[in-house]
Amino acid sequence: MEEITKNSHISKLAPGHRTCAGCAFPSIVRTVLDASDDPIIVTSATGCLEVTTTIYPETSWNVPFIHSAFENAAATISGMETAHEVLVRKQQNGTLATSLSYNLPTKINFIAFGGDGGTYDIGLQSLSGALERGHNFLYVCYDNEGYMNTGGQRSGATPSGAATSTTPIGEHSLGKSQERKNLMEICAAHNIPYCAQASVSNLADLKNKAKKAFSIKGPKFINVLSPCPTVWKFPPSQFINIAKLAVETKFWPLYEIEGGKYKINYEPKEFVPIEEFLKSQKRFSHLFSGRGPESIAKMQRQVELEWEKLRKKS
Repeated sequence: MEEITKNSHISKLAPGHRTCAGCAFPSIVRTVLDASDDPIIVTSATGCLEVTTTIYPETSWNVPFIHSAFENAAATISGMETAHEVLVRKQQNGTLATSLSYNLPTKINFIAFGGDGGTYDIGLQSLSGALERGHNFLYVCYDNEGYMNTGGQRSGATPSGAATSTTPIGEHSLGKSQERKNLMEICAAHNIPYCAQASVSNLADLKNKAKKAFSIKGPKFINVLSPCPTVWKFPPSQFINIAKLAVETKFWPLYEIEGGKYKINYEPKEFVPIEEFLKSQKRFSHLFSGRGPESIAKMQRQVELEWEKLRKKS
């Protein structure tokens, strides 16, 4: 573990995994891992990341890694962080078992990764508990706005109007009818020291936020937009461009909440209409005919409303 940390040329998430072409989360995960100067321990909820990087008997992880169930990644990382704290205390007071042949690092960055299914929905109770208890860890959600590992069902992160396998379009349906859940505000409501929203289209911003998170003691949360070419239905080469459009249209603002204070990290000089983001993906193609334009206008109003709320808080 320490050798990997010292040798920066060794990839902490090795190539050769089985993600889809154009998948965003390998870039997200590597950026977060590379932001740590200290040893790392990782857990990942069941989902695309776990499935594509740990197909038995192979693994892409060059750091200690534990696979958690869909619902308990935050509980798993909480247990590991607590166990480490106890062992360090015993090491310092001389009561640690003598069979341990090395000095346990006193500083380890504990990281949990989860998709939006394992974070917004199935794992929310576990995450809430870990944040409330105040464990020293970073939770990173790679948000691809659906249950992509199991067929593209809608999740609490899926935006309104999106066609998914469980919100199909039809005579009486224009895709998902509900608004997406505001997970940043949910996490911030736990009064944790640091929350941030980032995008795969700006890895420098993500790395800065991860570095800041590692420098802060206590629970931290970063939500990262991770476009999915398979279910969003766009050419694999376009995942960065689509993530950038999400930012430029105000659909996915880049901001952070540190010590309860909001800060917008990037404000486009000229905002792009939301329809430019929508028409880049076939999951929204039905909105450009029939009753769809009304939904687009509603989404534009909602995006403007949320942006103004954010600006006032900042």
